[in-house]
Amino acid sequence: MFDFLSQKFSGILGWMKDKGRLTEENIQDAVNQVQNALLDADVPYELVQSFLSGIKSEIINTKLQSGLRPGEKFIKIVYDKLLEFLGGENNFVVDSFQIPSVIMVMGLQGSGKTTTVAKLANYILKQAKKNGKNRKILLASVDFYRPAAIEQLKILAKQVGVDFYAPDTGDSLKAAYDIYNYYKKNSYQLLFLDTAGRLHIDQDMIEELKQIDKNLEPKYKILVLDSMTGQESLNVAKVFDKSVGFNSAILTKMDSDTRGGAAFSFKYELKKNIIFVGSGEKIDDIESFIPERMASRILGMGDILTLIEKSQDLIDEKKSGDVANNLMAGNFSLQDFLDQISMVSQMGSLQKIAKYLPGANTISPEMLEKSQEEMKKFKAIISSMTKKERFLPQILDASRKKRIALGSGVLVSDINILLQKFEQSKQFAKMFRKFKPF
Repeated sequence: MFDFLSQKFSGILGWMKDKGRLTEENIQDAVNQVQNALLDADVPYELVQSFLSGIKSEIINTKLQSGLRPGEKFIKIVYDKLLEFLGGENNFVVDSFQIPSVIMVMGLQGSGKTTTVAKLANYILKQAKKNGKNRKILLASVDFYRPAAIEQLKILAKQVGVDFYAPDTGDSLKAAYDIYNYYKKNSYQLLFLDTAGRLHIDQDMIEELKQIDKNLEPKYKILVLDSMTGQESLNVAKVFDKSVGFNSAILTKMDSDTRGGAAFSFKYELKKNIIFVGSGEKIDDIESFIPERMASRILGMGDILTLIEKSQDLIDEKKSGDVANNLMAGNFSLQDFLDQISMVSQMGSLQKIAKYLPGANTISPEMLEKSQEEMKKFKAIISSMTKKERFLPQILDASRKKRIALGSGVLVSDINILLQKFEQSKQFAKMFRKFKPF
């Protein structure tokens, strides 16, 4: 997610951060690079110019903050502008829908709409259980245009552990009435209604959606968009908004080779929130869209908080919280680094998780492919250190490194690589602390 933008931005800003003086020349050079990165990411030209205009205006009127070098101040301005475009601070986050509610889910065929319905139900169910609550959820579909969608949703409902209902009619409006009555009669708390899609927007689909909306009066209308379609997804959203209306959006396929332009542009262009992003085929591959965290990822600063949240079902909550707090407080040790590696090991491959770690976008895809073996080496290296060495790595001289290498079965060069990556994590966290206190 945002890998393309993150790689582009981290290269630009990595070059800028150590600048001791902001000049007209290096500012213009950096701005030009930012412009090219956004255009390459399929962000509309007008939005790119608006973004850059805001950065230039801020630079002209800015005063240096205490503790920030001029180059770092430039990065702070870019971060703030990114945050504004993505939705701003305290953006609406869905942890649970108001009860009772009908949630009408719309989108074009192929956007991942039906799978997203099941992912939403699964997400809400898990959030409720974390708070010691249960949710009585019903899934249903009126997508008679693609009959396989109904059977697919039925299978997914069983997988998630929620109820499914299929009315005995092929008329979409009658089916919607039937589903709604079943939902009310059986006292369900939430109804997720999957609606008909098409390969392209057509008037029949729009009229059907308008009638369902008028008769059921859903509390929430969510539009599912394929992020791989880039600027076209914005055009689709505008048509849906003008004809049927919707409250918020979910972007799917953010794990693909999408360049992130749709996510970058959506809030600023449509004035509506992205509330979730889908990042895979599995039922758990959905996460809240939190602008602060997304801006951090784009700038290559990682997303430790989301990583911790994802890990809560698998690892010790106190330990995971301690690691995050130590990193953000500037007290991150090699012991914390070892704990972080252990968390990742429990959650799956480093290739999937590394994008949440500060500085991860500096690691090449080839290195990520070898990451599992590298993690084993790192764990062995740190495990061969004394407690003092883990908390004071600066004392690791040549003789200590030689002893550790012998004890862990690695080369001294492997120890140097570990220390280099450890320092990278600390530096990215240090930079982010200056921008956004936690």
